[in-house]
Amino acid sequence: MLAKSFARYETRYFYALVALGGLIVAMGLMAMHYMEEHGHIVTGMNNQIVWGMPHVFAIFMIVAASGVLNVASIGSVFSKAPYKARAPLAGLLAIALLAGGLTVLMLDLGRPDRIIVAATHFNPTSVFAWNIVLYSGMFTLVGLYLWTMLEKRMNPWSAPLGFAVFAWRIILTSGTGMIFAFLVARQAYGSALLPPLFIALSFAWGLAVFHVVQSAMYAWNSQTQDPAILKRMKNLLGVFVIGSLYFVAAYHMTNLYFAKQTAFEHFILSSGGIYPVLFWAGYVVLGSLLPLLLIFLPGLGQIKCVVAASLLVILGSFALLYVFIIGGQAFPLSIFPGFAASSSFGDGQIGSYIPSCPEILLGFGGLGVAFLITIVSVRVLDSLPHDLPSSKN
Repeated sequence: MLAKSFARYETRYFYALVALGGLIVAMGLMAMHYMEEHGHIVTGMNNQIVWGMPHVFAIFMIVAASGVLNVASIGSVFSKAPYKARAPLAGLLAIALLAGGLTVLMLDLGRPDRIIVAATHFNPTSVFAWNIVLYSGMFTLVGLYLWTMLEKRMNPWSAPLGFAVFAWRIILTSGTGMIFAFLVARQAYGSALLPPLFIALSFAWGLAVFHVVQSAMYAWNSQTQDPAILKRMKNLLGVFVIGSLYFVAAYHMTNLYFAKQTAFEHFILSSGGIYPVLFWAGYVVLGSLLPLLLIFLPGLGQIKCVVAASLLVILGSFALLYVFIIGGQAFPLSIFPGFAASSSFGDGQIGSYIPSCPEILLGFGGLGVAFLITIVSVRVLDSLPHDLPSSKN
């Protein structure tokens, strides 16, 4: 009788979460409809800042989708049993996050139906066209990878597909970085460091998302994680956060070395208003240094501290992307070095941007899509990791 009561309670909890996710998705769709009906004039975006808050949400989910697969890769490619048990959940999260991110990108276009043109008229010289292939390939490979893990008769194919997914996700994240690296019309971009920077960021952001989701799933099912495995995974998160900090520092130090980038770095790091605040307080302190303290400080390695550190890493990622994407567009391009440029189009002026409510709701709608896919998939496919106590592998 007690077991039946608990099952009914768990079922009600599941449907409540599905309803919550559906409500968030519905709000995102309403925001998209509002922007489509009235035009992007109702957003904070303009002729200079054409990528706003929806792109911050979308890029985070796409990069994290690649990074969360690192958990599966460690299990399949490097044969680590504790991570292999988590590979199905990592694969489901990758599909969910990628679907959520691409949903935001598609709905922010204003004319989502125009994707048919991009799909039927491939432009091999466009990095955006490359990414259409990369995203489609990612869905296909991860779907097949999940099949080999969840279907016993397909298990022998799990390792080869694990290698393929590992290589593909590195290429995909590099492609996301190349979108900016090949864009020379903004002072912030056009750097060969951006593809490896995005790869490093994906490791940290993906593992942080995995920690949060896995902990929520364990709590939902009244289970506890093996302390030995928790220690290994939280230390790995710390290493990834340090690696991300290194590449971000290398990117800014490289820019500071070139005289043409000095004004931009001064704007981003000290004089740019909200952008330096978000960079130093949001990303460096709250999104990196504080999580490292929660992870490595003796006596603070418990599950609550790891989840708190992961949430801070996620918040820091949004701060960094806001500075990188929006701050990078706000700073004017130096078309004529040594001369001041001005025109009725705002050339030479710092761009202004204030996120609008529809943009934020659309971004959360993408998160809602990822949330719904994760909740339903985990319940239907039973992909919660099951560990043996005190695993030493």
